[in-house]
Amino acid sequence: MNSKGIIYSGLTKKGKKILIRYPKITDTESILNYFNTLSKEKTYIRFQGERLTLKEEEKYMRDILKKIKENRVVKLLAFISDKLVGVADIKMQEKIETHVGIFGITVAKEFRGEGIGKLLLKLAIEEAKKKIKDLEIVTLGCFANNQAACTMYKNFGFIEYGNLPEGVKHKREYVDHLYFYKKIR
Repeated sequence: MNSKGIIYSGLTKKGKKILIRYPKITDTESILNYFNTLSKEKTYIRFQGERLTLKEEEKYMRDILKKIKENRVVKLLAFISDKLVGVADIKMQEKIETHVGIFGITVAKEFRGEGIGKLLLKLAIEEAKKKIKDLEIVTLGCFANNQAACTMYKNFGFIEYGNLPEGVKHKREYVDHLYFYKKIR
């Protein structure tokens, strides 16, 4: 990582220049707009139409930046032409689960299928291995109807360990929520 938090600069599968870096406080508004757009789309995320406020996002960003400095979180932002197109993170648990990190990822609709998700997953795990000394296991949840994501996780060595039938409500329909893990150390 360089002094600007950049960990990757290269091309997507479709030849677009991509930059992946850690967040800065000045990214707050871009992140807010990005997640509000995904929420409106009702994609495979926890938000299904709700809108975050700038005040909520500012509080969240201060907390995340603090945890990044403490090596408790890895959060990566992907940009194409200065536009935020993807976010991935690994957030460490607390108390008896301090060895477990929870992985999350999103990619903007118009940039899916360009290998950005795979790149973010790979880089987030690499960064977490370097930065988070206690990390031993990475877990994640996946909507069962998101086959592309489930396949990607399996291809990266994640193992399905559970299924909560009708565990999430996606676009007004109940969908199973699948759980995966990967041992890191």
